[in-house]
Amino acid sequence: MQVYFLGTGTSQGIPVIGSQHSVCKSNDTKDKRLRVAVWITWENHSIVVDCGPDFRQQMLNCGCTQLDGILFTHEHADHTAGLDDIRPFFFKQGSPIPVYGHQRVLQNLSKRFDYIFENENKYPGAPSVHPIEIINDQSFMIGTTPVIPINVHHGHVQVFGFRIQDFAYLTDVKTIEDAEIQKLKGVKVLVVNALREESHHSHFNLQEALDFINLVQPETAYLTHISHLLGFHEEIQQRLPKNVYLAYDNLKITI
Repeated sequence: MQVYFLGTGTSQGIPVIGSQHSVCKSNDTKDKRLRVAVWITWENHSIVVDCGPDFRQQMLNCGCTQLDGILFTHEHADHTAGLDDIRPFFFKQGSPIPVYGHQRVLQNLSKRFDYIFENENKYPGAPSVHPIEIINDQSFMIGTTPVIPINVHHGHVQVFGFRIQDFAYLTDVKTIEDAEIQKLKGVKVLVVNALREESHHSHFNLQEALDFINLVQPETAYLTHISHLLGFHEEIQQRLPKNVYLAYDNLKITI
C-alpha cells in the first residue's frame, strides 16, 4: 500500500490569505500546506480520502490518472468543495465515481452538488457519482479489502476515520470513544490531526494527538490537518517522539 499526502493543512491552508504570520511567510516548502486529503493505492485500487477546494491542483501534483472512489470523512467545505473536479476521471473512465459517506454527508452533497447527483435531464458536461452509505460499526469492501469506519467527533459533528489493513487515517478529531480506539489496535501507521499547541474546541491540539498516539501504539504516526499556529515544520519535528512525524504535502509512504 502507498499513501500520498495530497494536503496537510487546515481549512484555510498555509499560507493563509493576507497573513503576515512568520510561518505563512516561510520559504520552506514543508510549511506550505494545501487542504487536507490523502491518496491511497493498493493492488489495483486508487482511492482518495476527501476532496477539498485544492483537489484539482493536488491531482496534478501527484499525477493520479485513476480514481476508483472517494471516502468522505464529513461534509465541511475543506473536505468536499472540490467534488466537481472529478470530471476528468468520469469522462476518462466512463462510469459514475463511487462516493462513500455517512447518510448525512451524502444528503448534504446531493444538495450542494445536485447537478452531479441528478439522474434525469442531466447536463451533459456534469460528472456522475455512485453514492454508497457508510454505516457506523459496519465495515465495507473495496474490491476484496475491508475498510473499517472509525467513528469520532469533531466538536458536535460526527466524522468517520478509516482503517484499511495496517493503515488508519483520522482527521478533524476532538473526541473518540474507547470502543473506536479498539478498532485501531495493531495498526502499523496512524495518521491523526494536530491543529496547534493551544487547545481547540473541535480539533486535537498537539499534546492531545500525542496522547492519542500513545493509546493506539502504532509503529509510526503522522500528524496532519496542521495550522500555521503550530509553528515551523522543522522546529516542531525536532520536538516529537522518534516514531512521530509531521506529514507534509507530497510526502509518500509505503506500508
